[in-house]
Formats: sequence, C-alpha cells, structure tokens
Amino acid sequence: MLSGKIVTAAEQRPFCRAAIRPGLCALAFVLAASAAPPAASADVAVRFAPAKTVSSWDFRSAQERNSMFRELARYLERIGDQLLPPGRSASIELLDLQPAGRFEPWRIPPGDSVRVLRDTTPPRVKLRYRVTERGRAIAQGEETVTDMNYLSNLAARSSSDRLAYEKAMLRDWLRKRLVRLEPQRR
Repeated sequence: MLSGKIVTAAEQRPFCRAAIRPGLCALAFVLAASAAPPAASADVAVRFAPAKTVSSWDFRSAQERNSMFRELARYLERIGDQLLPPGRSASIELLDLQPAGRFEPWRIPPGDSVRVLRDTTPPRVKLRYRVTERGRAIAQGEETVTDMNYLSNLAARSSSDRLAYEKAMLRDWLRKRLVRLEPQRR
C-alpha cells in the first residue's frame, strides 16, 4: 500500500474473487459467524419470597413491597449478568427487605408518607445465594447484607432512584461475594 498502488476489495480478499455476487462473501461470513458456538456467558437468576406480613415502618402496602422486591431482582439479574465472569452462574433468593429509612406515622400528613433517612435506619436485605462454575458449586450461603454508612454514598445520595441505597449496597455485595468470591464476615 505504501507504493501508491490502488488495491481493490477483491484483491484484499482473494477468497471473494470467485463470488458470483458481491454480497455472497458477506453472507458467507455472517453464516460462518453465527454457526460458531456461543461464548460461555454469566447467568444470574433471582427469586424473591417476601414474608406474609408487611411492616408499616418499612412499606405502605404489600404492593409497594412486592414492587421493590421485583425491582431489586431485575437489578441484580442485570448487573450480575454484566459483572460475573463467563461460565459462572448464580441463583439468589431475596428473603427479606428493609429499605433505607423509615416512615414516621406520627408526622402530620403528607409528611407521614415520606421515608425519613437516618444513620440508625440503614438498608438491609436478607438473601440466600449459590454460585456455580461449570456446574460445580463454588460458593453458597445465607446472609443479611447491610450498609451502616449508606448516607456517605454520594452517588446514591444524589440519585433520584427510590432504591439507590439498596442497589449500591447490593452491587458492592455482588462484586465481593459472587465475582471476587470473598467469604462473608462472621
């Protein structure tokens, strides 16, 4: 190419010279690529099994609680698929959720429907998990994840997401426990 000679596409790809139509070469490449076995990918399955009772300190209704469980399950599946190395899979069961802050029913309406965040009301998620790699269990356990310093998380604090603190806490937990396989502290 340095000599200034003009090279046609057919000269660059000698295997395409004999193609009857110019698009056949591209079609052959696409078909060959799609026939290749897919790369191993991460797989995260999340279920939730909330308790039958609903605390008025944590939730306004069972629908609100179930909505939060569903949102956290979808979030864990999405970031788990992104963060877990290929070939590793995880199953997570969300057992209990106490969102950051509490409702204070003694406040005058509409203040009684505002979740008040205090350093004494951190988010807590009780869960059970199992991590497998190539079909072999490499980690499992049941634990309550909490973040006592949740109010110091500036990214979550400036977010408009209603579960920003819980998602930040679970993202950190997932990285530690399911990606780096750090043992839980006793």
